[in-house]
Amino acid sequence: MRRAIIHRLTYDALGNMVGEPLGTSDWHVVTQEAINMFADCTGDTQWIHIDVERAQEESPFGGPVAHGYLTLSMLSVMAMEIGVVPEGTSAAVNYGLNKVRFLAPVPAGSKLRLHSKLTGFEKKKNRRYLMTTENTMECAGSNKPVLTAESLAMLVREPDA
Repeated sequence: MRRAIIHRLTYDALGNMVGEPLGTSDWHVVTQEAINMFADCTGDTQWIHIDVERAQEESPFGGPVAHGYLTLSMLSVMAMEIGVVPEGTSAAVNYGLNKVRFLAPVPAGSKLRLHSKLTGFEKKKNRRYLMTTENTMECAGSNKPVLTAESLAMLVREPDA
């Protein structure tokens, strides 16, 4: 179940919010089924992710762990849940990442959530804005983040917004 967007951002408000937190997502469970589907989709079928018995016996983590890129891919949906795209946006496109660090393993069955902070909001040409956010993903029960990522999004403002 997804909660309502935390707040409704506007282009005018974002210009004055650089350095401020944008919010925190709900918790999302990383199931073994999701890990297996990601492995099938990407071809990354390393045993540490998908062979539950072997991972329980041989892995230094005591069981299977999610792919780092699966965890990273969850950033977008969690950011959308927070409501980082301002009202009056006709398109929001992933523009890239400046820095990503995978800091801790994500065991199958873990609950993750995202904390996002606005670190840049720059007006470009043709109704476009470059939004930079600092993102930290945490795992329930752990005192160490599982990843940090500085992400960029190109927002296209509606003509009348």
